[in-house]
Amino acid sequence: MSAYTAHLGAIPIGGIEYRLARSLTWHIGHEDGPPVTVPAGFMFEVSVPVLLRWLFDPHDPAFHKAAALHDWLLENGWDRVTAGAVFHEALKADGVSLPRRLVMLLAVIIWRYE
Repeated sequence: MSAYTAHLGAIPIGGIEYRLARSLTWHIGHEDGPPVTVPAGFMFEVSVPVLLRWLFDPHDPAFHKAAALHDWLLENGWDRVTAGAVFHEALKADGVSLPRRLVMLLAVIIWRYE
């Protein structure tokens, strides 16, 4: 399984927007895999459709690192499916259950929140 470096979390900006308190490094594929580093101060959203917020709270810290990583990958030219797969692995590393990960994976691959 992939792995994160130590991380202190995200700072709420307002609504569903957050800012990383410090940089976040994720190793693709496994703990020794190539690193992707999201810089400190990066702003991201935990985009959950309003109708699903009773099931997926965008303020749940278990989703923040994966959401930051996913948004960073998209902003840096990764396609939605590949970024979604990394998002799924990151959620798994944070202990999010398989059913919840699968729903979230489909959401980030299929729907675009504007």
